[in-house]
Amino acid sequence: MKLYYSPGACSLSPHIVLHESGLKFEAVLASTKTHKLADGTDYYTINPKGYVPLLELDDGQRLSEGPAIVQYIADQAPASGLAPAAGTMARYRLIEWLNFISTELHKGFSPLFNPAMVEDAKPIFRARLVDRFKYVNEQLEGKAYLTGDTFTVADAYLFTVTNWCQYVGVDISGFAHLGAFMGRVAARPAVQAALKAEGLLK
Repeated sequence: MKLYYSPGACSLSPHIVLHESGLKFEAVLASTKTHKLADGTDYYTINPKGYVPLLELDDGQRLSEGPAIVQYIADQAPASGLAPAAGTMARYRLIEWLNFISTELHKGFSPLFNPAMVEDAKPIFRARLVDRFKYVNEQLEGKAYLTGDTFTVADAYLFTVTNWCQYVGVDISGFAHLGAFMGRVAARPAVQAALKAEGLLK
């Protein structure tokens, strides 16, 4: 399999999940600025959406959208425990978290990363994100991970987007459970491997 990624972008989530799964894969850098690969290939010819992540399967099929990709990976390595079995209530709880992270957190950062966004509007978006992270912090009380004691694909996604807070002035320093979660996830060998591979950790 090939994972098309850009350092620190939302593609870090499936990058972590691939390392956690133990499956063989190749990571291919796709710049979100130039939309070109290292060899000059136009990334739009690979993914018409132009963004990462994109997972190319061994049979040549391509899968886009992070929440879909991480569930696919988890289902290829069921023994990893990265996602509960399909059809179970636990699986729907996982999907519930993936949707929340995608729509309420991930998309909430978009205006703050947009250079055209006026400064006066940014506090509104920061406040909304802090409110959403407050909810996450409350849900993490008494838990190692979002769904309990087992690390899942939702944790990889939450870790990835929460990391963006430091770059856009979203203050989550008061959220102790979230802070402990971030430290716990960052210490995982697979997470360290993905961060090093993307040049985010020396």
